[in-house]
Amino acid sequence: MIACAARLELLAVPGVPLVGPGADLPAILAHALSSGGIRLAKGDVLVVSSKLVSRAEGRFVELPKVVPSPRALDLALRVGKDARLVELILRESSAVSRATRGVLVARHRLGFIVANAGIDASNAVPPGSAADSGPWALLLPEAPDASAAAIRARLELESRTSVGVVVSDSFGRPFRLGTVGAAIGVSGLPPLWDRRGEPDLFGRLLEQTVTALGDQVAAAADLVAGQAAEGRPLVLVRGLTFDPSEQGAQSLTRRPEEDLYA
Repeated sequence: MIACAARLELLAVPGVPLVGPGADLPAILAHALSSGGIRLAKGDVLVVSSKLVSRAEGRFVELPKVVPSPRALDLALRVGKDARLVELILRESSAVSRATRGVLVARHRLGFIVANAGIDASNAVPPGSAADSGPWALLLPEAPDASAAAIRARLELESRTSVGVVVSDSFGRPFRLGTVGAAIGVSGLPPLWDRRGEPDLFGRLLEQTVTALGDQVAAAADLVAGQAAEGRPLVLVRGLTFDPSEQGAQSLTRRPEEDLYA
């Protein structure tokens, strides 16, 4: 069962450090909640920045150590990007969707379509790196649904209640400018809300309405998390009502044979 929320509370959780490879992220997040005096309640959803997860998982790549393939060299010339970055994009992707000057959109190995395979160079320097090292790139988490599940397990153990966890990244959209938060990992929260068969205000039954609940929660959290130097990688979303779900973010991805624009 899922119910529309008449009111939502969004809270950026303070005290989350800039982590590095090998960090026990579930324990760190549980400590931040406890230190902030935040007691989780049933139906709370914690939205975690994918960058925080990637840093803990050691998904750093030092670009000077990347050797571009012939395909990467050719594609880099076409799009005007660093061939080493293009090589990483190809490694993380199953297909190239669009390639033009300044733009490289790919189908990530996890199934979603995103610019540069979600690889980022901002806030991507690992702790303790040498001053003359880098530049660095940060890949998306290896298995974000599993990462979300591990965080959820720790938080539910600590709180003794059922919660949801969303691992969020920023996605651009076809035909629209700007990025919005999107769910690339989900645990506990139903990623999709199928409302087909429900009546509208006039009694007509809905035929096509399936809501991307995971993405909606990620986008809402993005409003307080920020995208620059805010340092708010953990956001509490409170006020939702849902039955726990074991579906992951993979269910949000449209199958290639159904995608008219890929």
